Amino acid sequence: MGPARQPSVTYFLSYGGSPAFYHAQFQFSRVSRPHSLYGDERRPSPAGPARPLFANNAPKLRVRFTSRNRDAVDQQAPRFGWIDIVWLAFLAGLAVLPPRDEIHKQLTLAAFGILQVFESRLIAWQPNRGRFYSVLIKTLLATLLLGHTGGISINSNYYPIFYLPVVTAAIYYGLGATLAWTAFASLAYCSYLIPALQEYYLTPDAAATLAIRVLFFFLAGILVNRFVGEYRKQVLRYQALSEDLAESNRRLRQAQAEAHRAERLAALGQLSAGLAHEIRNPLGVIKGSAEMLSKNLGPAPPIAGELAGYISSEVNRLNTLIARFLDFARPSRLETRPLDLAAIVDRAAESARSQFPGAPVTVEKRFASALPPITADEQLCEQALLNLIVNAYQAMNGRPGTLTLSLAPATDLEGQRGVEIAVSDTGPGVPEELREQIFNPFVTSKKEGVGLGLAIVAKIVDDHRGTIHLESSPQGGACFRVFLPAAKG
Repeated sequence: MGPARQPSVTYFLSYGGSPAFYHAQFQFSRVSRPHSLYGDERRPSPAGPARPLFANNAPKLRVRFTSRNRDAVDQQAPRFGWIDIVWLAFLAGLAVLPPRDEIHKQLTLAAFGILQVFESRLIAWQPNRGRFYSVLIKTLLATLLLGHTGGISINSNYYPIFYLPVVTAAIYYGLGATLAWTAFASLAYCSYLIPALQEYYLTPDAAATLAIRVLFFFLAGILVNRFVGEYRKQVLRYQALSEDLAESNRRLRQAQAEAHRAERLAALGQLSAGLAHEIRNPLGVIKGSAEMLSKNLGPAPPIAGELAGYISSEVNRLNTLIARFLDFARPSRLETRPLDLAAIVDRAAESARSQFPGAPVTVEKRFASALPPITADEQLCEQALLNLIVNAYQAMNGRPGTLTLSLAPATDLEGQRGVEIAVSDTGPGVPEELREQIFNPFVTSKKEGVGLGLAIVAKIVDDHRGTIHLESSPQGGACFRVFLPAAKG
């Protein structure tokens, strides 16, 4: 015969808040010798009813978990909120339940409360390590709590406290890490099986109950992790939608600004054409009269010939200015053909350098390969690029600097493919108050200049159905970006 057995200890587990929902027995039967742990299942059960451990007055843990978005924890300043008050009230409720006189239990619950209050601050301070420490400490505190709330620790009614580290891991980590942390918490819980088996043996029903508890740990972790994962995906979708809306608003404002600029250019173009035509005729008369006067002066004082020369040269300068007005005002007649933009940029850069010999400017060229084919007016494109490059030289004003010319494939606001030409310098840049009007005629930030160069560039770009905008250069100056659409077909 085997060793005599003494009355068994039976624990009743209620899951879901109602014994009718799930009721199981977790039974250990005491034996007289430690080496007979499992006993013979075919032997009759000991006489007498099983003696419950903390039977009817056992505390039932009802835990409400709330998920927190990981990014929100990282970005928002931690504050003591109502959820912390709920947590403290929950822990206080556990503190007044049996065993009330166990000091270690009260200290462990107090440690849970302190951790809960400062958990968000810990994670905000150390986002990665803070999550690790939070789950680890909760697991250790849950293990410690079981050791001081039952005669047989693994039979403690407080075992659902292990849901805290499991759900915390599910909130902070992905599925793989959640399963790993759940396994760690389950091992911590099952570690109390080792001392229990020194005095009791494990029956099949008790083993099944223990397995069900552990499986419920995993089930809770998986469900919460899935919920939090879907919540995070939804947050990311909302963030992407918000960014798309912000980008759409930015593009809309840019399109509105371009439309207003086009309207102003049209009105100023008509005005300029009329004024230029009316001024050009009197200038022709003045120039002709000055030339006739210079020829008929004969042996006149030198000052008279010099003044006549001034009149003629100033009239020529006014004629040049009026010609630019007319170039700006008259509709462009584009002679389009396939272009090699890299060659055009090279020619414009050489022409601009010839106008500023000895300028301490380093030219950097960043031309991408496999550019979309462009069909445009070669002369007008070269003129526009020359104006932009000359404008960059003038902005650096003889100081050492860098002129960067780049070509790259791009897409406009409507999704049309094309090429982006960027001309950036290391000058002082364009004042903020002039950026909205910099492409309008007669607007300039230079002491000398009429303010038509960029207006003509904008007109040429508009005639090619392209876009141009100004932004700050990475080097600190101005950067003009021109987009020309790719050839159709």
